[in-house]
Amino acid sequence: MSLAASAIGLFVLTFAMNVLQLVQARREKALAQGPSGWFERTVSRWQFMHLVPKAFSLESWAYRLNAVGFVFWTLGPMITGAIWAQQSWGRYWGWDPKEVWTFVIWVVYAGYLHARATRGWTGNRAAWLSIIGFICIIINYAVVNVYFPGLHSYAGLPE
Repeated sequence: MSLAASAIGLFVLTFAMNVLQLVQARREKALAQGPSGWFERTVSRWQFMHLVPKAFSLESWAYRLNAVGFVFWTLGPMITGAIWAQQSWGRYWGWDPKEVWTFVIWVVYAGYLHARATRGWTGNRAAWLSIIGFICIIINYAVVNVYFPGLHSYAGLPE
């Protein structure tokens, strides 16, 4: 459980870094070319943004932290979760909605790391893929736990 919590903590941090990276990238572009739209004019005036690292630096750190979070996610919910399921229910995998969404999260972050490392996805494309991974985590914990019946959910509990 602590590996899963650590992975989610890192994914929360990288989500914030990626959102900040997207804003900083637009700010850097607006400062270089001159603000063209409402958002660019607003962002270029935010005084605190000069304290934020450059967009490239934010993306590089987010990539590194996502790699560590991915390892924690692989070891935690994926591997030790399967071992625990075998001991508890006599099976490693049962297509429970929570298990499926845990795998979906793993696939999204694996795709992010693969695209970033081998396909050269950097900048905004990589940031959006990481943000999609975090949205999958939110869906897993806020929607799947509550609304989808299964061994891991709260669906069907009396109100």
